[in-house]
Amino acid sequence: MVTRLADGVWWFDLQGVNAYLVEDGGAVTLVDTGMPWHAGELRAGIERVVGSLAAVDRVLITHFDFDHVGGLNSLIDDGLDAPIVIGVDDEPYLARRERPTWNNRKGLFQRVTDLMRDPPALPIEPVADGDTVDGFDVYHTPGHTPGHTAFVNESLSLALVGDLVRERDGEFDVPPWFLNYDQDQAEASLRSYVGRAPAVDIVCQGHGTPFVEHGSDRLSAVAGALEASH
Repeated sequence: MVTRLADGVWWFDLQGVNAYLVEDGGAVTLVDTGMPWHAGELRAGIERVVGSLAAVDRVLITHFDFDHVGGLNSLIDDGLDAPIVIGVDDEPYLARRERPTWNNRKGLFQRVTDLMRDPPALPIEPVADGDTVDGFDVYHTPGHTPGHTAFVNESLSLALVGDLVRERDGEFDVPPWFLNYDQDQAEASLRSYVGRAPAVDIVCQGHGTPFVEHGSDRLSAVAGALEASH
């Protein structure tokens, strides 16, 4: 299902996980790719919006969990030909030069799902906190994964925050401890992000319904509640 959130911003609801397409200044950016079995639906949605996978100029990956990178190789097989941008600390896992460690609660699941994919046959560009990628500012937000990254396009009043938060019952919250590498770090990353990032209206997260108004205010409310609980 494709939903237009604002001029140049589309949401792909892939039954449990989200992907997004952003068009800014004539450049087309795909954000995350869902599971392998989502690739056909995602391809059809991209074709509906911009005509073909060949129109995509870059792919931003918020983190290397399988539900965010699983569809990538199928899209490449179908004609996606664009550099892949990912946080520097997640890049070795996406490229499969390293495997997820056992000493975190997600390690077993990640190692098993990692066997279901090959490294993408496209250039991978690692980015770090403070970098800018063609209008998207990079915020390292570790905790959910080591290299989890949020991307902010201030000109579109848009933040793409991956699994920094999730939406449930019309509100944001931080994913529970069993979904994060490091719960304390995930919560600290949210508080840090809120303190550093510009205010935006549209906040697009990996799970649940994105918000198109007062998105930063909603993130601030969650960060404030975390601060008060400590």
